[in-house]
Amino acid sequence: MKPLVIAIDGPSGVGKGTVARALAAELGYQHVDSGAMYRAVGWKALQLGVPLEREDAVAAIASGSTIEVSATMVAIDGHDVTRAIRTPEIDKAAAAVARLPKVRTILVERQRAMGESGGIVMEGRDIGTVVFPHADLKLYLDASAEERARRRANDPAHSGPVALAEVATALKERDRSDSTRAASPLYAAADAIVIDTTHAAVPEVVAQVMSIVRRTLAGER
Repeated sequence: MKPLVIAIDGPSGVGKGTVARALAAELGYQHVDSGAMYRAVGWKALQLGVPLEREDAVAAIASGSTIEVSATMVAIDGHDVTRAIRTPEIDKAAAAVARLPKVRTILVERQRAMGESGGIVMEGRDIGTVVFPHADLKLYLDASAEERARRRANDPAHSGPVALAEVATALKERDRSDSTRAASPLYAAADAIVIDTTHAAVPEVVAQVMSIVRRTLAGER
């Protein structure tokens, strides 16, 4: 059968990236972190001194930039920003950029093009609801606010370790921004399989997801 399009959504700190990367590696699929694309646009806007509330100007950056996202690197116009986009400043910039409908339209079109042939695991906040509403498999990962904050505070990929209270406040604000934005708000698709990762180790979650994938490949759900 045609390689699957697998959509993984959820808020920050639930383990989307770790699970998506492991799943893609196991299947030999392409892994795409859609959020990294918004982060890259936010990073470039800040570098150029473009106010993030200027939708047309930020959309022009998104439209005119070459963004590369792989399992190991994120680049925009040839600049490796893999580490640069994982900072509290870019967390806020990405949230602001993600609220702009014109930017989302541009990046969603690119994301859909990436998955045209299948064989992709894409993670984000609107993958199963907007980017790939007909994805072969939709997963929504969630976890308690306390556990998500603990994970993010100790994640070296996000400039950690950081004070837990500070991270918890930032995550709460990001959750509010993502769930209330007019363009593609964060929520679980009606046909998504919801997995609570609060008390589960990464290998356990990956094993659970792989079991679901195997059933999907076999035509079962």
